[in-house]
Amino acid sequence: AIILVHWLLTMWGCMNYMLPPSYAWGNFSVLAVGIWAIVQRDSLDAITMFLTGLLLTVLTDIIHISIFYPSHAFLSDAKRFSLGMAIFSLLLKPVSCYLVYRMYRERGGE
Repeated sequence: AIILVHWLLTMWGCMNYMLPPSYAWGNFSVLAVGIWAIVQRDSLDAITMFLTGLLLTVLTDIIHISIFYPSHAFLSDAKRFSLGMAIFSLLLKPVSCYLVYRMYRERGGE
């Protein structure tokens, strides 16, 4: 569910090309590592990389949104929706990090 929600929100956040390609590449590559963590349930490395990637994308998303947020005159409804979904994804990431950390602990992480 974490992967699906963040995939959908990232896709909607990239709809208007307001955020640079690095936003999409960073988020989708972390989601690919998340798929690896789902497939290999016994791998502690996969879940550690997924958690680390989620934590790093929190920082990079803040930087991307703050730098590329347009002025009020250039905001259409579609751009507002796209940026709103990117911000919503950013707000959900700490919850996702907590849930992934719990999975990490269940797999035997310290």
